[in-house]
Amino acid sequence: QVQVVESGGGLVQAGGSLRLSCTASGFAFDDFAMGWFRQAPGKEREGVSCINYSGRNKYYADSVKGRFTVSRDNAENTVYLQMNSLKPEDTAMYYCAASNIWRVTAPLPSEYNHWGQGTQVTVSS
Repeated sequence: QVQVVESGGGLVQAGGSLRLSCTASGFAFDDFAMGWFRQAPGKEREGVSCINYSGRNKYYADSVKGRFTVSRDNAENTVYLQMNSLKPEDTAMYYCAASNIWRVTAPLPSEYNHWGQGTQVTVSS
């Protein structure tokens, strides 16, 4: 049974940091690219960052480049999103997902198969 579980969200002041974690099971984690997405109320789901199966290749949306860092630990079946210098516009539900397609471009939700339930990030001004 495939499971993808995000954690680490919360309420933080602007300028603060959070570290999201996503732990997966039920599939060959180290064969899959992993993506982080976010969705704010009334907006489409946005691809924030992704990392290839080995962790050597990464992508960041322009809106988070220089502030967010994606990493993975294949031994722990876990992918992380370190978020620094958070802004109110980063407020959203954050989702983690797995894909057997790797591109060095914005991750497309339609190419990701296994999704978590999301973790809420709220940044106050």
